[in-house]
Amino acid sequence: MTDDDLAAHARALIDANLYLVLGTTDQDGHPWTSPVYFAPAGDREFYWLSATDAQHSRHLAERPHVSLVVFDSTVAPYHGRALYAVGEARQVTGSDVDRALKAYPRPGGAGVTSFSRDEVSAPAAYRLYRAILTELWVLCPREPGQPCPRHGRAEDHRTLVPAG
Repeated sequence: MTDDDLAAHARALIDANLYLVLGTTDQDGHPWTSPVYFAPAGDREFYWLSATDAQHSRHLAERPHVSLVVFDSTVAPYHGRALYAVGEARQVTGSDVDRALKAYPRPGGAGVTSFSRDEVSAPAAYRLYRAILTELWVLCPREPGQPCPRHGRAEDHRTLVPAG
């Protein structure tokens, strides 16, 4: 399994799934996870819309470090397909809002309507957020109990996807 194969697998997971699970922490390090509808802008930049008073939005105002998972919940047990990542996320501000509105919602966004700058800027209750991922892994794509072609082990194992 080549780096290109892993990158293609990651891209397929991103393209096929509409939600990610966002992990944040409060100022004391207590974790919180939230499912959010997302739009990718490449393989390592994701946008979503959230209320500014949502728990994860409040966490991001204090601590930008995030983890996230994109996974296919429709596959049979032990056939998991998932992407894991870490990075930083922040509310989108200034001229970056226009760039974000070009990506969010994703094309063919499953009935999600577009938003205007006024709908995602003060005093509106919602804002766009952007995660920039610094590391990304995928579950090695293989049949259950079979070794991963990348590293030869059979246990569920995350495989780092090199930045490309």
